[in-house]
Amino acid sequence: MLIAQLFDPVALAIVGGGTLLATLLRAPARDAARAVSALRVLIRRPFCADALLDQIAAQARIAKRHGIVALDKSVIADPDVAAAIAAIVDGATPRETEALLRYLRQARIERHVAAADIWSAAAEAAPAMGMVGTLIGLAGMFANMTDPKAIGGAMAIALLATLYGALLANLLLMPICHRLRAAGRIEAFERARIEGPLVALALRETPRHQLQSVA
Repeated sequence: MLIAQLFDPVALAIVGGGTLLATLLRAPARDAARAVSALRVLIRRPFCADALLDQIAAQARIAKRHGIVALDKSVIADPDVAAAIAAIVDGATPRETEALLRYLRQARIERHVAAADIWSAAAEAAPAMGMVGTLIGLAGMFANMTDPKAIGGAMAIALLATLYGALLANLLLMPICHRLRAAGRIEAFERARIEGPLVALALRETPRHQLQSVA
């Protein structure tokens, strides 16, 4: 009975629809879509680079045995490692390989931050939309002072809209934002671990005269 009393579709539509609209107006559609797809991160284990390090070590062994060109046939699922290996095969120097990996890692961090910011913006908008619903409900009350039934419905909108805004922001949207940021920090730290082995591979495969000219 209590749950039924706390449900008002009009108040929910005002808060939910207003929050969605305000969030979409603040950010490009691409970032909004990325924020939705980022929810998959919440159901996965934190990113760990151990598997990538093992794969890089295996690639280094292949290159040592069969030559760096043999890596051109390797199937690498991770896009950052694949890009670095392709660059090394094409003759990238250690400095170029390191710059590429840092750029890719920074670009990934920026994407994570943009996705988390979308959820943060939604968390900021939800209480404001709750206040909008409250004002709409109060306006409805004053417009129907002679109708007790209408006053009750308008009062429910006024009170529940504020409740919905607070709950939506603090129990759903902001926790998602914090968890995405935490996952992004972990991944950024873990991906920094793959730079050393890949730069070492580039160093081993770069001709000595090319290293001297770069230095």
